[in-house]
Amino acid sequence: MTRRPAGTGTFEDVAGFRNGRGQNRGAGPQQQSQYPPQQPPHYGYGPAADGEPEYFGAPDPGPGAAPSNDDRPGSTRSFAVNEAQGPYAQGSGTAPGSWNGDEDHIATYRAGQATAPPSGPRLHWQDLLRGIVLRPAATFWQMRDYQVWAPALTFTFLYGLLAVFGFDTARADVLNATLSNSVPWVISTAIAVIISGLMLGAVTNALARQLGGDGAWAPTISLAMLITSLTDAPRLVFAIFLGGGNSFVQVLGWITWIACAGLLTSMVSKSHDLPWPKALGAASIQLIALLVLFKLPVI
Repeated sequence: MTRRPAGTGTFEDVAGFRNGRGQNRGAGPQQQSQYPPQQPPHYGYGPAADGEPEYFGAPDPGPGAAPSNDDRPGSTRSFAVNEAQGPYAQGSGTAPGSWNGDEDHIATYRAGQATAPPSGPRLHWQDLLRGIVLRPAATFWQMRDYQVWAPALTFTFLYGLLAVFGFDTARADVLNATLSNSVPWVISTAIAVIISGLMLGAVTNALARQLGGDGAWAPTISLAMLITSLTDAPRLVFAIFLGGGNSFVQVLGWITWIACAGLLTSMVSKSHDLPWPKALGAASIQLIALLVLFKLPVI
């Protein structure tokens, strides 16, 4: 039998076909291979449209997972306002791939609130006064987010009532006047001292914010008023009995003013997270005003 030359694209010259295997041409439909065709990997994504990368497709839930209609039109999921969604939730503060779904670790900016929580509970007014004298730094840090209006206004008002008697001329005028004239005079002086304390504290808070501080205005102003009243109280007590021009009273006035400068600087530094040079600069106007109003007139 004459052998027909092999045509182009035929398998007759292959060893298997030369030995008679696979020569079942015309025996019926071609048998399917026992190995199914392999599909290209999708890397967690489903099939995409023609001409698009495969990551444009819907996420592949994987084998055994229940079908989800979350991303289909009309079937999207609804979430709460504060519910974090995945590792890229806004303000999560975690790197991609390290999110653990715990909402307690989500940091959200809220305007007007303090940047750091209080370091301890609010102190009672007695503990507050004791802390300002004995451990001022720790006390100011603990009270940096608590306003102290009640003790500040009370002690400033009492200081204002006695401030009149710290000046020799004013004390003589009050004592020589009638009761109906001296009482309004003393009360108006106390109110003026409170107003001046509020204004000076507001200036200190504004300067601290301008220098990069982040503290709240109420704790700063109320603590500043309380500090100025407490530090000048020893001088005022001796001035009432010895007179403002007494040399001991004048030396004591300078000492209490330096103490007031140190306490104000520490308070502004702790309340606004500022280094002490900036804190001293923020309190400088208030310190100069206190020197002019209460110290220099008696020197």
